[in-house]
Amino acid sequence: MINADQILKLVNDYLVQLPYDRRPASLYEPIRYVLSMGGKRIRPVLMLLSYNLFKEDPETILMPACALETYHNYTLLHDDLMDNADLRRGHETVHKKWNANTAILSGDSMLVLAYQRMQQCSSDKMAEVLALFTETALEIGEGQEYDMAFEHRDDVSEEEYIEMIRLKTSVLLACALKIGAILAGASKEDADNLYRFGEQIGLAFQLQDDFLDVYGDTRVFGKAIGGDITSNKKTFMLINALNHANEEQRRQLESWIGATKFDRDEKVAAVTRLYNEIGIDRMAQDKIAYYFEQSRKYLQAVSVDESRKAELAAYAQRMMNRQY
Repeated sequence: MINADQILKLVNDYLVQLPYDRRPASLYEPIRYVLSMGGKRIRPVLMLLSYNLFKEDPETILMPACALETYHNYTLLHDDLMDNADLRRGHETVHKKWNANTAILSGDSMLVLAYQRMQQCSSDKMAEVLALFTETALEIGEGQEYDMAFEHRDDVSEEEYIEMIRLKTSVLLACALKIGAILAGASKEDADNLYRFGEQIGLAFQLQDDFLDVYGDTRVFGKAIGGDITSNKKTFMLINALNHANEEQRRQLESWIGATKFDRDEKVAAVTRLYNEIGIDRMAQDKIAYYFEQSRKYLQAVSVDESRKAELAAYAQRMMNRQY
């Protein structure tokens, strides 16, 4: 078996050498640019770790693993355009470096490339893999739509939010793990347990994002914390603060949410103080721990020796220990 760091190197080396020899080059240059920005490569690493539970040659599925990374970065490209974001991983976003039309067209081509790369898997597994990949892509779009709709609502429940992040974030991690299992010839039960493992890890991972945006260390986080607070983003933190606040706390929260002019640092400090008073920090940490513990149960149910699961379990733990 190989470890996660070795797998990450395999993925990065493979992505660099992928050819873009179609024309016009101007259509494909933004795609190469997006995939060259780096990133944690969590999805292809999870796919290869899952495959490696059952087989010793994960390098043979690098193309479908990189298909998932291509798809993931396609979603980020379009997210940046919708959010009018200036930077991604410290680099100019595609619509800023080129223009919005280029971002749309290159993004669309990136999605097609993801499918082209995914279909280069074993022919006997292709139908099952593409069905799962397609269902996942549809769910991610649904999650994004829910996320946008929540911006205009003040009555979003925790249950709705959890379902939104399951669709927007978790299902792609789950898909990566299950495709790895399918390509390795795992049983349906093992593949399904790995899917559930990824789903629960994804929920914990996204809730940790919410938490770090408020309580992360700016020096480690790489950007100013409190972005979700200043934009009134409907996160686990804000939803539960509104649901559990007393009358005065809710009045203060709603005042900050409704403010059109404010000092950024003052708003972040005031809302964070309210979160602390209400106990949102502990509530979020408890929920993160709950989903992580649930994920471990599904991994334990996978019918391979515990020693073979150690690297995947350790990688999941590293995901939860991150500070950015």
